[in-house]
Amino acid sequence: MFPFRRRLAGICLGAVTGLLWACPLLAAEKLFFSYGPLMLSLEVESLSAFAQTGAVDPDLAFYLNQVSPEQQKAFRAALTRPLPIDPVMASRFFNSAMGQEILQHLGKGITLPGGSNGAYALRAAIVQAAFEPGGLTMLKVLQKLPTDIQVQGEVAAGFAQKIQDLVLATETLVQELRRLTAQEAALTPQINYGRLPDLRQPGPYGVKKTVWNLVDSSRNRAFYVDVFQPQNPPEGELPVVVFSHGLASRPEDYAVSLQHLASYGYVVAAPQHPGSDKIYLEEMLAGYHRDIFDEQEFINRPLDLKFVLDELERRNPGEFQGRLNLRRVGVAGHSFGGYTALAVAGAEIDFENLERDCQRPYSGIDISLLLECRALALPRQRYSFRDPRIQAVFAGNPVNRSIFGRKGLEKIQIPTLLASGSDDPAAPPALEQINSFLWLTTPDKYWLLLEGQAHVNFTELDAGLTETINSTLDLVLPSQNLLYDYVKGTSVAFFETYIRADPQGADRYRAYLNPAYAEYLSAGQVFKLDMITGKSAPQLRQLVDNFRAEHGGLLSD
Repeated sequence: MFPFRRRLAGICLGAVTGLLWACPLLAAEKLFFSYGPLMLSLEVESLSAFAQTGAVDPDLAFYLNQVSPEQQKAFRAALTRPLPIDPVMASRFFNSAMGQEILQHLGKGITLPGGSNGAYALRAAIVQAAFEPGGLTMLKVLQKLPTDIQVQGEVAAGFAQKIQDLVLATETLVQELRRLTAQEAALTPQINYGRLPDLRQPGPYGVKKTVWNLVDSSRNRAFYVDVFQPQNPPEGELPVVVFSHGLASRPEDYAVSLQHLASYGYVVAAPQHPGSDKIYLEEMLAGYHRDIFDEQEFINRPLDLKFVLDELERRNPGEFQGRLNLRRVGVAGHSFGGYTALAVAGAEIDFENLERDCQRPYSGIDISLLLECRALALPRQRYSFRDPRIQAVFAGNPVNRSIFGRKGLEKIQIPTLLASGSDDPAAPPALEQINSFLWLTTPDKYWLLLEGQAHVNFTELDAGLTETINSTLDLVLPSQNLLYDYVKGTSVAFFETYIRADPQGADRYRAYLNPAYAEYLSAGQVFKLDMITGKSAPQLRQLVDNFRAEHGGLLSD
C-alpha cells in the first residue's frame, strides 16, 4: 500500500505552496499564539537570525527544543527557499474573487490582535515580499506583515484535524476501492483480455484535425472548436463525442485522448470556453479581467456544447454526408469540464445545497468549492441544460458535489462514468466524487480511481511551476503515459458500449467495463487502476456511514 498520507499531503502542499508560505503567521514584530486563555509569543527577529545564521535565541529555543535537529534544519531551509512568483500577478490573483476567498479562509485562523480577519494583512505581506529581490520567501512574508498577527489555536487545530480527516478518508477510500475492485472481478466470468483487442493502442483509422471558428450571435460569443475526424472510415454512421476542457486550459491540452477516440471512428468536437480558458486566465493576470473566470461560465459552458451539437447537425448533410449519428452522442469533460458534461447530461444546480456547503466550517479544504461557490452570484432560478442527444457521460475529476448535490445528480438518467485521481488536491475524490457516485440513480454507473493521478498533467505545467514543485516536494508520480493508457482503454470501452449504434459491438465492448479489466490494465504497475460499478454502491455507502459516525461530517450527505 502506498504511503497515501504523505503523498496526498505533499500534493496539497504543492498546490498551495504560494499560499501556505503566508501561514507561519508572524507579525511585523511579534507572532502571538492563542489557545483558549493561553497566549504565547515569538519575535520575528529571532526567526530572521535563525534563518540567516542558525543562531537560536531564547524565545525561539522554547519552540525548537520540541523538534528534532533534522526538522530544525528543514525549517531553516524553508524560511529562505525562494518561490518564483511574479509580484504583479500575485497582486492581481489575490485581488480576484477566488484569491480573496482563499485569504478570507486563511484569515479566520490568522487574525489581527483581537480576532479580526487577517486577510488584508496577509495579502499585503505576500505581494510586498514578492517584489523583493530574489523572489518571495517565507521569511520575507513574515518581515513584511504590516501588523502583529495572532494565530487562533482553536481554528488552526480544527483546520489541521479536517486535513487529517481528509487524508485518512482518502487512504480508506483507496483501500476500499481496491478491495471492491478485486471482489467484483472475482464474481464475474473470467476473461482473457490478452486475446482481445488492446484498446490502449490506436484504432484502425488515421485522424485529421480541423479547427472551426464559431459565433453564437444569440449570446454574442465567439469560440473555436478542435474537431478530430477519422480518415477513410467504413460506410455507416459515425458516432460523436463532445468534450469540455477544464478551468484555465484548452482543447489542445487533451489532444492525446481525443485523437485516440477519433482513431476508433468517432468524430470528436472539443470547444474552447472563452470565459474560463487559458487565454482568459492570461488576460486576467495581465489586468484585463478582475477574476480567474466569469461566473456566467456555469451557464455558457453547457450552452457551448449544445451550440456545437447544433453546428454538427447543420454541417451533417453536406460536410459529413449525413453520416453523423446525433441521436446518441457521448459527452466527456475534465474538472470544470466535468461539471459541464454532467450538466448537459441532466444534473441541475441546487442552490440551497451549494449555499449550505459554502458556509460549512473549514470548507476551504475542498479547493473545488472555491470554484463552485462562485455560482452563488447567479440569479436563483432553475437551470436545466439537459440535451436529449446526450446519451452517455464520462466525467474526469469532476467539480460537482456541492453545486449539484443529491437532488441535482439524481436527475441524470443515462450511463455515467466518473473518473478520479487518488492524489487530486483540487477535486479530492473523498469530497467531490464519492457521494456523487452514490447519489447517481442511473443503473449504469461506474467509478474509476487512477492511483497517483493529481488532477493535472504535470508534463504540461509551466517550467517555473514544475521547478518549484520538484524543489519543494519529494514525490514520485505515475508516468503520464500510464495515465493516458488507463483513460484510453476505458473511454473507448465506455463509448463503444453506450454510443455506437451496434448491439453486437456493444456487447463485445461491455466486457471491458469490468473491474477485472482494470486489474488487467494495471497488472505489474505500482499505480493501480481501480473500477467499481453500481453493484458495489451498498458497501461503499456503508463505508461512508461508518466513517461519518467515527470522524464527523467530512463525508456527510
